[in-house]
Amino acid sequence: MNKKTKNLDKLKNIKTPAPSKARRAASIEAAMLAFDIEQQKSQNKNNSRDHLKNFQGNTITRRLMSIFNNPKRTWIMDMRIPVGAVMVGMVILPAAWYLNNNYSEQKIQDSPAQEYSSGGSPNAKKNEHTRIENDSINSGQTDINASSKTIIGEVTSEQYSAPAPNVVVKKMPSTSPRMAQESVAVQGFAEDSTYLVDERHFPQPIPSTQDGDRFSDFENSPLFTTAQNPVSTFSIDVDTASYSYVRRQLEDGFLPNENSVRIEEMINYFSYDYKAPSDESAPFSQSVAVYPTPWNEATKLLHIGIKGFTPEAAEIKPSNLVLLIDTSGSMSAADKLPLLKRSFALLLNQLNENDTISIVAYAGSAGVVLKPTAANKKTTILGALDRLQAGGSTAGGEGIELAYQLAKENASNDVNSRVILATDGDFNVGISTDAELKKFIEKKRNDNIFLSVLGFGTGNYNDALMQSLAQNGNGNAYYIDNFLEAQKVLGQEVQGTLTTIAKDVKIQVEFNPATVAEYRLVGYETRALKREDFNNDKVDAGDIGAGHTVTAIYEITPVGSSAVMTNPLRYESETKVEFSGNDDEYAFLKLRYKLPNEDKSKLIEQPVPVSLAVDDIAKVDAEFRFGAAVAAFAQKLRYGSNTNAMTYAEVKQLGEGARGADKFGYRAEFISLVDLARSLSDE
Repeated sequence: MNKKTKNLDKLKNIKTPAPSKARRAASIEAAMLAFDIEQQKSQNKNNSRDHLKNFQGNTITRRLMSIFNNPKRTWIMDMRIPVGAVMVGMVILPAAWYLNNNYSEQKIQDSPAQEYSSGGSPNAKKNEHTRIENDSINSGQTDINASSKTIIGEVTSEQYSAPAPNVVVKKMPSTSPRMAQESVAVQGFAEDSTYLVDERHFPQPIPSTQDGDRFSDFENSPLFTTAQNPVSTFSIDVDTASYSYVRRQLEDGFLPNENSVRIEEMINYFSYDYKAPSDESAPFSQSVAVYPTPWNEATKLLHIGIKGFTPEAAEIKPSNLVLLIDTSGSMSAADKLPLLKRSFALLLNQLNENDTISIVAYAGSAGVVLKPTAANKKTTILGALDRLQAGGSTAGGEGIELAYQLAKENASNDVNSRVILATDGDFNVGISTDAELKKFIEKKRNDNIFLSVLGFGTGNYNDALMQSLAQNGNGNAYYIDNFLEAQKVLGQEVQGTLTTIAKDVKIQVEFNPATVAEYRLVGYETRALKREDFNNDKVDAGDIGAGHTVTAIYEITPVGSSAVMTNPLRYESETKVEFSGNDDEYAFLKLRYKLPNEDKSKLIEQPVPVSLAVDDIAKVDAEFRFGAAVAAFAQKLRYGSNTNAMTYAEVKQLGEGARGADKFGYRAEFISLVDLARSLSDE
């Protein structure tokens, strides 16, 4: 029995999966691959004599004897035999070689993998595209989560998991910009066979789109009549994920999904030079300004700025960090796991021997990759990171449980304990629903273990889940769209990320109906709290890190302004309530917070006098003006109705005039984003 027959016999032992359209297409693909592998194996033998034993005919001239041989031949006829063989070989063999290679390449080009596209992309050919998935199927099994090899399989545009044959593709160096020579192993065939595979089978960086990424749908901040609803309560927010995601979309040539625009995160992406607290006893201070609204001359902005205390380096507690890393198949793209590894390398440069790093990875299952290790052992930590490979399903819930368990084992009041989750948010095994994860995280925050969430990639980025985790786990959320953003979050601002100076920070503003007819909070739609939640210490709220700034902006309509939107009630004169508020105050500001290791909140109060207002925005500090420019820009991206009187050109002008020192160039980048949005809009 020759080698080819043995290989075919081995294929007979493969368990036949249940009939399905997807499996049928995958099986055809495997058969075509197997055929071409054998063809190329034959060619690589260079027509050696041992290889030719597989064919019939004379040992010297093979089948050519049947053409030229004659029992009565002369010596001349004898010479025709080898000459004829050579001539035929010179014509037939090159032609066969050319046709075979041309067929192999054409087969790939005509395969369903015409292009690699993220789920739901407008460019996706639904139910017909092939992708590289970091899973394989064990002998005859149809569950691709059963192992961690790389396979070619058919998927739909709506999911990334599908049955596939046992075809393993190993990437080899390529000498062509479009084609790569791959080592392909098919069950039952030799692993040293080679085959040309189109590089388009492999996940390549593609222009990102909104399609496939998931965001929470939320209503815009409503306009309230002060006489009926004088109190506004919300949790502070220092997340910045929205801004960097919006930036990526604009730089890729798309106006962002409106639900990806969270106005407060756009504003709070920037650090503002507000007045800083003098010592740790008051973990933050507040700055307030009232000035004309740049997009509505008949209203005013009540601008609240909070600045967190920045402790001296010697006063910062050691960090107990658990890196929880998603290594599932969906993380294989260049802007996911590879970027994640480089990002965490930046973090190590900000730590010292008193800090510890642990690594938990999760895919089909979760496991400890690195036990608690001193942060100055960079070679050990970087080696553990480098060994991580994408493959398997996403057992995110199991990973979170293990990470919190590891963090708790090394937690104490003398260290800052934090889990840093890095993922695209694609949880599909174990705890996976927002409600389940929210419940689990709520329980764990009582252990004073904080949470940071780093989002990566597009196509199946689950922003809704990331926000749920961050908002319910004493955490904050970031989106790492490039290495510069990683440098900002894990380099320049890392102490604000790792060191919490106040938790459960809430803001409550009571407006004076004698001076304010209407108001609306700009942004913070997903952070709204009930009035009674302000005094309830059991209600979770946002946290402030060392040196963080938080900005909140209200648009208020003064009594008597032409901008009043609500008409007086018909029977108001009979039921009108007399208010005892002072006519010289717009509002009364209250802030509640807890120190990191305490459960009892503290209260800060401050009136907002009418005398604080200025009649020209140019009269307020540049920090307030720049915040207003970002607020205007974010509102135009999310819902232009509130800012349609202000053009992108006017937003740019306001922002340029308030750039200030701009040490790292973030404000200059903002100006360029305004230009990009303008080019993509109808203005």
